[in-house]
Amino acid sequence: MFENFKVYETEFAGRPLKIETGKMAQLANGSCLVRYGETCVHVAVTAAAKPRDGVDFFPLSVDFEEKLYSVGKIPGSYTKREGRPSDKAILVSRVIDRPIRPLFPKDMRNDVSVVCTVMSVDPDCQPEIAAMIGTSFALSISDIPWNGPISGVSVGLIDGEFIINPTKKQRELSQMAVTVASTDSRIAMIEAGANIVPDDVMYNGIMAGHEANQKIIEFIKQAQREIGKPKFEYPSNKPAKEMFEGIRDFAIEDIKLALDTDDKKVRDERLKPIYEAVHEKFDEIYPDSEAKIDECLYLTQKTVVRRWLLDEQKRVDGRGMDEIRPLAAEVSLLPRVHGSGMFTRGQTQVLTVATLGPVNEQQNFDGIDDEESKRYIHHYNFPSYSVGETKPSRGPGRREIGHGALAERALVPVIPPVEEFPYTMRLVSEVLSSNGSTSQGSICGSTLALMDAGVPIKAPVAGISCGLITEGDRWMTMVDIQGLEDFFGDMDFKVAGTHEGITAIQMDLKISGLTPEMIKEALYKTHKARDYILDDIMLPVIPEPRKELSKYAPKMLSTIIPVDKIREVIGSGGKVIQKICAECDVKMDIEEDGHVYISGIDLDNCKRALGIVETIAHDPEPGAIYKGKVTRIMDFGAFVEIAPGKEGLCHISQLDVKRTEKVTDVVNVGDIVIVKVLEVDDKGRLNLSRREALIEVEGLTPENELPPRRPSNGGNRGKGGFRPKNNQ
Repeated sequence: MFENFKVYETEFAGRPLKIETGKMAQLANGSCLVRYGETCVHVAVTAAAKPRDGVDFFPLSVDFEEKLYSVGKIPGSYTKREGRPSDKAILVSRVIDRPIRPLFPKDMRNDVSVVCTVMSVDPDCQPEIAAMIGTSFALSISDIPWNGPISGVSVGLIDGEFIINPTKKQRELSQMAVTVASTDSRIAMIEAGANIVPDDVMYNGIMAGHEANQKIIEFIKQAQREIGKPKFEYPSNKPAKEMFEGIRDFAIEDIKLALDTDDKKVRDERLKPIYEAVHEKFDEIYPDSEAKIDECLYLTQKTVVRRWLLDEQKRVDGRGMDEIRPLAAEVSLLPRVHGSGMFTRGQTQVLTVATLGPVNEQQNFDGIDDEESKRYIHHYNFPSYSVGETKPSRGPGRREIGHGALAERALVPVIPPVEEFPYTMRLVSEVLSSNGSTSQGSICGSTLALMDAGVPIKAPVAGISCGLITEGDRWMTMVDIQGLEDFFGDMDFKVAGTHEGITAIQMDLKISGLTPEMIKEALYKTHKARDYILDDIMLPVIPEPRKELSKYAPKMLSTIIPVDKIREVIGSGGKVIQKICAECDVKMDIEEDGHVYISGIDLDNCKRALGIVETIAHDPEPGAIYKGKVTRIMDFGAFVEIAPGKEGLCHISQLDVKRTEKVTDVVNVGDIVIVKVLEVDDKGRLNLSRREALIEVEGLTPENELPPRRPSNGGNRGKGGFRPKNNQ
């Protein structure tokens, strides 16, 4: 039945890799099932028979579809179906798209679709790597024109050793997570997150990934030689030579004058009459060819920019090759938010706002990978007004999600652990103006906003991009590319990091790949540039995180209680924890390992709630001082509850520093008082003293007595006890 069924097998990073084709999805132009360990990803590629009309780009779509059955889960939605792609799925789709897109013919306009369906997940074998290899395999054996194959690997770093395609446990220990895609000669894509890894270590890791890719590329080539289909013919969208040369000669001098400015708005205004003049002259000569005339104008601008760079070392705004646009940084722009920072680079401007919240407000996931939640969240918004255009806002697209994830990845290595800073942090970058490198502006703005919010980050992070122009064997790089250089150039190499090392990389290419020399130069130039941004622009504005949080930010306290005491703190049906939260006006989150997180606007209320929790979790000791609530009045004294379920008697003789005739002369039911534990009897009953607490905490003197000598250590207040005001 399956006459064309083929199986290709090899070993990859110590695990079996098997690719099956010819059995599933036989109506697609190319398809395969990749089995890597016990991970299974099905890939199908299809192409439209005819080009799409009226488009000036190659219409490629890549979808990485996460199926929850692959990890034995039922979707949590009402419909019990997978919904829109998760952010993780979109990011994987972009990682696959970037290395394969430059290898398609630039003049092809036929729609091409790549669908990677994750059907089974082995945590030790990443499905995104299997999907990238499957995409390369399916395109290579299909009849779709494509100049592959490529291969992709994940590179980790443990104890100075590079690990290819690390297992789940190794990924948890790794100091970096780098995805490297390669052709047989060049590096086609880099996506990296790292724990402040030095540039030379990052470079060596990239090269280790490139070397590992070569085995899989040859493996795919062998299958292509055996079963690959002839590539189909397609109608080229490339303008005729005489059309391009006629339009170029007519408009090139005017285009040079239009482009020669550092102001994007001025440049756009200058180009409008040129487009009008060209169409007025050439629409009659080439009827029904409006898109191709625009393509000729695009190619003419590209020619001008590239010739200036390669032949004259001239940039459109007059900067030197390694010169950064004018920079500015500000903090505390918005009075009621928890932290804010604005970073301006030329005509690119990004305002980032930080919001702090309790740990239980972290983002939870219902996905196929190991990540179940995160407490550092970054969102990136790119409104149309940032580029001077008008269109309705429809929520974040794939580009916005990708840029937000890059900025998030860049800052995660410097975020303090939850034990030191028990907060969830949400950063939102609003792009106010865009002329290139907005993602890197978001990274700088995030550092400013976090420091303004008082988040004790390990080190400040800055981001910068490096561009590339190539022509045959000639090539050159330039730092801090603006929009036009990105649009007409060959590379956008984004690097974020601290003074000491790299935290994130994202490389976008319009050519087939980079040589090692290009990568090395890009890393060197971006490190030098980010040092300048940190030392000369950002740190003079705010040299370190603020010592205190905004008065509008919630105050957070945390403790660890014995696991066997969690039930007592929560209480039957949650009654105890609800009572604490209501009385102290706080929020509380208790984790299974005994970590307790308390948040509220008022710090004193948080401290009171923390004291109650620790009182429940740890038996009161003689000498400890607490705040408690009077629950009952008797002739002989008052009962005071120092924590839910923990009540003691304060005898009338212990109510005040002076003689008390009547209990209600001093306290009434509902009063909050401070008491000291005098004794815990053999039945666990507490004898309390307000008198001794007033003497110790308030420094009051009993009638007819001299002031007592206070212990040098302030008295034994016991674990979890109330602290005197001068020690708060």
